[in-house]
Amino acid sequence: MDAIERDRLTGALRRGAVKKHVAAIHVSGKLTLLQRKLSNVLLLNAYDTLILQDRHEIDARTLCQMIGYNSNDMDTLKQSLRGLAETVAEWDMLDSEGRQEWGVSSLLSYAKLRGGVCEYAYSPALAEKLNDPKVFALINLNIQRRFTGGHALALYENCYRFVRTGSTGWWPLELFRRLMGVSDSVYYESFKHLNAKIIKPAVSEVNRTSNIVVTPETRKRGRAVTDIRFRIAENPQLAILDLDDGGAVRNGAVFAQLRELGISDRLALQWIAEHGEPYVAEKLLYVEGQGAVKSPLKYLRAALRDDYREEPTVPLPAGLSERAGQLAQVRDALAARSPTQRDADRRQFASTLETAAARADFERHSWMSPLNARAIFAFWARLKAD
Repeated sequence: MDAIERDRLTGALRRGAVKKHVAAIHVSGKLTLLQRKLSNVLLLNAYDTLILQDRHEIDARTLCQMIGYNSNDMDTLKQSLRGLAETVAEWDMLDSEGRQEWGVSSLLSYAKLRGGVCEYAYSPALAEKLNDPKVFALINLNIQRRFTGGHALALYENCYRFVRTGSTGWWPLELFRRLMGVSDSVYYESFKHLNAKIIKPAVSEVNRTSNIVVTPETRKRGRAVTDIRFRIAENPQLAILDLDDGGAVRNGAVFAQLRELGISDRLALQWIAEHGEPYVAEKLLYVEGQGAVKSPLKYLRAALRDDYREEPTVPLPAGLSERAGQLAQVRDALAARSPTQRDADRRQFASTLETAAARADFERHSWMSPLNARAIFAFWARLKAD
């Protein structure tokens, strides 16, 4: 929610237990593409404190933007949250002592919107299963954003878990239809229809869009297809999309500062992806300027969410005042861009820098780079004019 994504909640989640038994979590009902993306983002947001906290929060507009729909469309968000609360997850697996365990839970135990914040929770039993890395693997949200079809994203989620083994193993068609959210349709009981309308389009989008390539294989009893599995290989042309390691971000000063504050690796990557390095750097400086605070992590979270900032106590000289205003405009422009747009903007601007010193300063300070200040202001002015 891989994701974040971060990694996913819906579909079959399998793990090899100590005795190499296979376990699965199945999700009943049909999730829309937005609901599927929403569940992934919510899970990514909560993942670091999944079993430590009984409720989680995320800014509602940020949540909408990460999923890819109008941040003012609260009705759509409400409808999607309602769908997750009404959708059931069921698991049947071996516990740590080798005993069979069956359980059922709604995907979300509750969700509410108040003051521009989405608060939500998982049942303790489901949170425990989702927190186990052997049961569940986070899926990168940068890849998730590229999907336009719900069935394709569902197929990707269920196949990506098995990328290291190279195959999903055999799924009975009844289970596969359930994973794709079409188990209640008589039309898709025909393999001909299932293959033409669900399997082929989903395979095509996964192979075109994601960092893996999947190949379906079927097994028959007589002339009837009874089971399906998917061979899985890494997609070398699109492997760069799998940014889960966050290599470039992890090498930056902002990421290092977040980690020094005790913020987890995944949450640090998430904040930088959501807000951009300049905005996070600004709030780190703000928190640092407040002296000793009871909880730097909570204070920084609030500063990011509510845009805490220092107000000048004395009038700034004309030159500095103008520069401060320009920096504020850059910050506001960044805040209005999606994570994908921010990444593209950064790459585009970096490609215009001609000297090694300019590139190094931009790499170090990002959009707050003093050496490139004039070029940065001109770049954002052109974007605004376009």
